[in-house]
Amino acid sequence: MPRFGTSQTSPDAVLRARKKRGGILESGQKLIESYQLRVNDVIVGVNIFSDEKEPVPLYNISITNLSETTKIILEKIRQEFISQETQYIETEGQPETEVIQSEFKKSILVLLQKYFPTANKKTIDMLINYILQQNIGLGHIEILLKDRNLEEIVINNANEPIWVYHRKHGWLKTNIYVPNEARIRYYSTVIGRDIGKEITVLSPLMDAHLKTGDRVNATLRPISSKGNTITIRKFAARPWTITDFLRENTISYDAAALLWTAVQNELSIIITGGTASGKTSMLNVAANFFPPNQRIISLEDTRELMLPDILHWVPLETRLPNPEGKGGITMLDLVVNSLRMRPDRILVGEIRRRAEAEVLFEAMHTGHSVYGTLHANNVRETINRLTQPPIELPRQMLSALSLIVVQNINRRNGRRRTLQIGEIMHDGDAKTLMQLNMAKDTLEKINEPETIYETLNLYTGLSKEEIKKDIEEKIDILKWMVSNNINDLNKIGLIISKYYRKQPFKNIIK
Repeated sequence: MPRFGTSQTSPDAVLRARKKRGGILESGQKLIESYQLRVNDVIVGVNIFSDEKEPVPLYNISITNLSETTKIILEKIRQEFISQETQYIETEGQPETEVIQSEFKKSILVLLQKYFPTANKKTIDMLINYILQQNIGLGHIEILLKDRNLEEIVINNANEPIWVYHRKHGWLKTNIYVPNEARIRYYSTVIGRDIGKEITVLSPLMDAHLKTGDRVNATLRPISSKGNTITIRKFAARPWTITDFLRENTISYDAAALLWTAVQNELSIIITGGTASGKTSMLNVAANFFPPNQRIISLEDTRELMLPDILHWVPLETRLPNPEGKGGITMLDLVVNSLRMRPDRILVGEIRRRAEAEVLFEAMHTGHSVYGTLHANNVRETINRLTQPPIELPRQMLSALSLIVVQNINRRNGRRRTLQIGEIMHDGDAKTLMQLNMAKDTLEKINEPETIYETLNLYTGLSKEEIKKDIEEKIDILKWMVSNNINDLNKIGLIISKYYRKQPFKNIIK
């Protein structure tokens, strides 16, 4: 029978050996930030500090509500627990983690009652969860998953500490180590098993996701020559909204109002940028402006988009084939199927291949509004990506697209900004309308729209002056939402719906 958590090295022992445990500052260290997390009733202290001996700041955790004596006893219980012939219930296929935990809780409870006979139920439950976390869960990684300040969690191998990407401080080195390569592989197996995926020597690459929606990529040696790896891209518990973007200066009011106008009038938009530049977040922000009386179909590899509850929204996800190569659902499958679902708006997590791009642009030409993301670093490169291999669309097809929004991340300070906004001309070429001034950190107008004004005039009858007045009204509403700290997704959706019902501004802001 398989057995779990069989490493004889405790996490605390590993930390001590690496001399990076605890939050006590030494000479040459400066505290940057300190806060606490609660993980299954275990209080975890987080200290972020600089060290003149280290090239990047350090992210240290310490468990504050467990005494050293308790930790020693828990380690003894852990060793006794893993030495037992503990078995789990056989079910069809591989059991999920919840099944394994349920069985193991019984054994752990007996051991805890033996060593802590006077402990109350709350304490016992906390200690059970702690032991399970260390042995059949993801260990200290689960602590990192609870920190909302983190965007990325990276395991490079067992010889290096875990790295994290912090929203405020960028890349940080932690005081957490995985005991050995086998444990990293075990974590990958646990993640894959819960969603029906496998990672093996024959299939050493795995894209998966946690039940929380966090994206996971795992690799095994020898593909990753330094050791097994796990990369976790955390799913935002609360999605970014347009007011968040405006408050953080990610986008300007002029650009946001132009984006709103384009979405309202069913113009198709492609959002581009590099890795971690905020493409999906911007796609989610654009969806803030959808009207509630239209049907929206979203297509993603892993569910990340979160739309207001008021919307008529159907999310769809791709699926990898099983080990026998059956049951796979590709993005092209979803794109083709979505057109049979009477969509008014189609959202695509990422456009990668020619076949799906051709179908999407055909959908644009037949009256559907399409919104998607693409890897490209600027407006010009977006056109090249769409018209050159592997996508290789005929340039004349691009006229169905109206706007390109380019996102950028500054790798030095971690700031995400809208870099450019461009419109597609009739010949399929692009013209940049707004450009980020890096020195001033402002998104500036550099050209007046042409085709957008023409398109809006054709389908709405509005003159250029009337369109500009409409944009100014939208800016007023956006400023009011920011000043009143309205960043709840559903509240924003309700305000936008009132606007579409042509209610006066005084009623919209009630």
